[in-house]
Amino acid sequence: MSAAEIRAILARHGLRAQRARGQNFLVDEALAARLVDLAGVEAGDGVLEIGTGLGVLTRALAARAARVVTLEVDAGIVRALRAEAALPANALLIHADVLRADLASLLGGLGRPARVVANLPYSISAPVLRRLLDLRDRLVDWSVMLQREVARRLVAPPGSRDYGSLGVLHGLVVRIEPKLELPPGCFYPVPRVRSSFLRIVPLAEPLVAPGELAAVEAILRRAFGMRRKTLANALRALAASPESLARALDEVGIDRRARAEQLPAARFVALARALQARAA
Repeated sequence: MSAAEIRAILARHGLRAQRARGQNFLVDEALAARLVDLAGVEAGDGVLEIGTGLGVLTRALAARAARVVTLEVDAGIVRALRAEAALPANALLIHADVLRADLASLLGGLGRPARVVANLPYSISAPVLRRLLDLRDRLVDWSVMLQREVARRLVAPPGSRDYGSLGVLHGLVVRIEPKLELPPGCFYPVPRVRSSFLRIVPLAEPLVAPGELAAVEAILRRAFGMRRKTLANALRALAASPESLARALDEVGIDRRARAEQLPAARFVALARALQARAA
């Protein structure tokens, strides 16, 4: 599908790409087929796609997978896709906001093995990625198209400028495989940024126990939300007293003057456990 064909479809239905929704439609069908390969989609899989767009990637997914459920938030795009009969019979189009949809139920309806493939605009990438972490037990993996800056945050090492809470959370429970960098010309309208395609796979042996991720997340949000402060200052509200926090830091071998960006993911887990033990 060329940029001219996309413009024609949009014009037929009185639509235009909405920058506020991050609408940059994939135009290259050969690239869509390659993304399906990189996502590891196999015959017999059920796939939940987040962000149908004009269906270029949806059709490539449906050509490989047994069933695709695809979510699109834009009512105008949904009407256009249905009017154009743009999707194959094994692709179910649902008008829904991914941030409100019952993703667990949708994945349950797909059966096993289930995967997610998503093209995420910058404005919702972090909350959607966080939701997918909570669904990891239901998924073989999930593959996401992201603005390159967001992708860098997910794989940034400790001490780097991009290292933050979202990347640490992912490092505790998943393995991230960068697959492909996409130039702006792969999309219409042409965005001002480059995109990265990542495959995310749940760890067989995560660094947190079941139900423990939320406690670590509370520490991460405080620590990185005040990243210029030492941990001894940033985390005071999470401990019974400054002295209790200081003792917990000492117990797990964290310098009281350390800042969040200096610590590897496993250290945050140890600190969460020490604080929880003191609160018990």
